[in-house]
Amino acid sequence: MTGQKENNESSFRDKLSTVSEKGERVWIYPKKPKGRYYSARGIVSIFLLLLLFTAPLLKIDGQPLFLFNFFERKFIIFGLTFWPQDFHLFVLAMITFVVFIVLFTVVFGRLWCGWACPQTIFMELVFRKIEYWIEGDYKQQKRLDESKWNREKILKKGTKHIIFFAIAALIGHTFMAYMVGIDQTIDIVTQPPSKHLSGFIAVILFSGVFYFIFAKFREQACTIVCPYGRLQGAMLDKNSIVVAYDFIRGEPRGKMKRGEEQKKGDCVDCNLCVHVCPTGIDIRNGTQLECVNCTACIDACDEVMDKINRPKGLIRYDSYNHISNGTKFKLTPRIIAYTLVLIALLGILAFSLTGRSDIETTVLRAKGGLYQKVGENYITNLYNIQIINKTMNSIPVEVKLINPNGKVKLIGKDLIVPERGIEKGSFLLEIHRDSLMSRKTEVELLITSKGKKIEFINTNFLGPFK
Repeated sequence: MTGQKENNESSFRDKLSTVSEKGERVWIYPKKPKGRYYSARGIVSIFLLLLLFTAPLLKIDGQPLFLFNFFERKFIIFGLTFWPQDFHLFVLAMITFVVFIVLFTVVFGRLWCGWACPQTIFMELVFRKIEYWIEGDYKQQKRLDESKWNREKILKKGTKHIIFFAIAALIGHTFMAYMVGIDQTIDIVTQPPSKHLSGFIAVILFSGVFYFIFAKFREQACTIVCPYGRLQGAMLDKNSIVVAYDFIRGEPRGKMKRGEEQKKGDCVDCNLCVHVCPTGIDIRNGTQLECVNCTACIDACDEVMDKINRPKGLIRYDSYNHISNGTKFKLTPRIIAYTLVLIALLGILAFSLTGRSDIETTVLRAKGGLYQKVGENYITNLYNIQIINKTMNSIPVEVKLINPNGKVKLIGKDLIVPERGIEKGSFLLEIHRDSLMSRKTEVELLITSKGKKIEFINTNFLGPFK
């Protein structure tokens, strides 16, 4: 037992599993997984991939379901248009999302990473499947990489990377469709590059980046780039439900021998849980930053348990406290606090969205402009107006002076705001000097459309001293 203990302790490490002692990249060759969790993840991934690739094609009243146009600072989410003026809603939504992720991680660990993260879905359930299909399982892949270049190696590697780049290009074009819309993306693809040079270059760059990530960078995106793995150390506790090894039941681990009296734990030290891990860790060493909770180790271990007539679940979704002392999951003060904060943020966000105006108007006095006299009794001020239309229809807008009495004289054409667009204009306010109570008088304007009240706006009117 002492020797086994020393062996187990020596398996712990103080470096990334994908980096050698010399600081060089260690290429991971995970064994092809199979099992109930892998099948379930496949079904979930099909649904999410269909959603990802079809969403840019969906439209509401001729407008995309989702649009994240950072170039024009225009965003559409579920048919609702958001402009820079709605930035406070974006910040509130991001804070709410972060709190949700924290709460979700505190309770369920990195369930998102294993089941819904695009990186994991594409890497493990798309690109690796293609790799297994072309190059074989992990041992065949390793032998192929170590072999000299010959006809077989060139054919397999060439075929794989052509398919990889084709899928990366599809992802790149889809990414572009989310940014500029499917119609403009089709124009970029079908028309000569000279007509959409910037868009053409962007699509090529996106495709190249995705190809590099899934063909070369791979799990490094999770362990080096993504901060989630490092943050989980501050979010997880002993009550969090994660993919965990039952060390009480499994230790002391060791190979089974015929005729030997069973004095060891259920772990037969087959290392299959290590072989199937896409980030190259040993889950028996506890929760580690590289673990994305992909459940491949659970499926591998369950298959071994079936063969040796032991109960499944030596590796399973569980908490440290439940494994070590049988403590069932309970609501901790931290979970309650996060939940209350999340409910409050959701309430504020819902209230802000429901109270969000379809039209936003900004009225400012012309910079550097002073008042002008009209005849003996009237004073005028020049104003600039900007109207943002968040609806799917063009809207004619009128400006009326409510208080004090006076006239509004529009300069130029009528104000007609295009759908999901911005209209700018200027107008004069003409007020009788007897209505001015001081050098700076507050005036109230009413913005209407087809007789319907839209918004009240207060601004200042400059006039002469009494």
